[in-house]
Amino acid sequence: MATATEHIHDEVRELIRRRGVDPISDQRSTRALIDEVISHYEERVPTSSLPPLMDRPNAARFIFDSLAGFGPLQRFLDDREIEEIWVNGPGRVFVARNGVSELTTTVLAPGEIRDLVERMLKPSGRRLDLSSPFVDALLPDGSRLHAVIPDITREHLSLNIRKFVVAANGIEDLVARGSVTAHAARFLEAAVVAGLNIIVAGGTQAGKTTLLNTLINSIPPRERIVTCEEVFELRPNLPDIVAMQTRQPNLEGQGEIRLRRLIKEALRMRPSRIIVGEVRQEESLDLLIALNSGLPGIRRTVYVIGSHHDHLPHRNQLPRPEAHRSPRQRPGRLARRRSLAGNRPNGDVRGFNAGRRVDGRRSTLGVFGGGGPRPCDGTPARC
Repeated sequence: MATATEHIHDEVRELIRRRGVDPISDQRSTRALIDEVISHYEERVPTSSLPPLMDRPNAARFIFDSLAGFGPLQRFLDDREIEEIWVNGPGRVFVARNGVSELTTTVLAPGEIRDLVERMLKPSGRRLDLSSPFVDALLPDGSRLHAVIPDITREHLSLNIRKFVVAANGIEDLVARGSVTAHAARFLEAAVVAGLNIIVAGGTQAGKTTLLNTLINSIPPRERIVTCEEVFELRPNLPDIVAMQTRQPNLEGQGEIRLRRLIKEALRMRPSRIIVGEVRQEESLDLLIALNSGLPGIRRTVYVIGSHHDHLPHRNQLPRPEAHRSPRQRPGRLARRRSLAGNRPNGDVRGFNAGRRVDGRRSTLGVFGGGGPRPCDGTPARC
């Protein structure tokens, strides 16, 4: 026998269809319609065999999340303490709070995961099918979605949603949260204002994007910024900025825009600084070309993935052809390759390593440059 919530859910869906309401774009009308149906349902219960509605607020929220949100996952997206959500199967829904993962009691119906992912991808226009079994997209609230389907995965669709829960708009916010010391913050800000080439490195969920967002907002407002990302994650609060993201190929396999193409196009847009997100593959070559383009006054900010101990050799290896890439480079060659970024007045490189401490807090763990990595304890001599 159907529950009261199921009865109301079906009635609301039918009414939405009749009135032509779009639950996602017109949430106010959707909420009003849900309240209308619930009120009418409660009036009919005493004179009919309909089951009574025991908890109106929870029923209204469940129906709204199902129609206008992302179903059972919506409550996790609304929870400010949750940093990441991932689904391994219908009964394997995990969340992370303060860096600690936990298995939830949420159980999704068969096929519900796929329906939710399709709904999440609708605003971005990206797709997930056999020809494109991986997808990255941005949700309306700024969370980043990554999904993989079988037969790349063994049995079930795999879904990760990474939220950006730290509200830090400037370096001073990181100081207030204990992620960076006051001395280190002054050094970071000075490096940005001076126009040094900057690498932000660290592991997954280490806070790299948060740190880079705060660094960007320290850029002088007179400069023109061009950002190149796989999906839009950076949120610069600057007057002169152009943001670009990659694009998947269409069903015919045409129209793909890769990150390296964005870097090339950015050079033609009169940038004062170019900010590149998630440098992992062949786009490293285009980044080195951009660094040495010779355009007057251009400075670059680089955002990469990797630990602060090995990221510079890794960056130098990526542009090399696969057949000539060796597991270990000679120091002399590494020194020459480092000079690619340093042979211009503004080519000095500084890197900042973001990571998590034992208690789960994100912080800046170190600073590195031509002299190699060293810990950043907040004192001017070391930072």
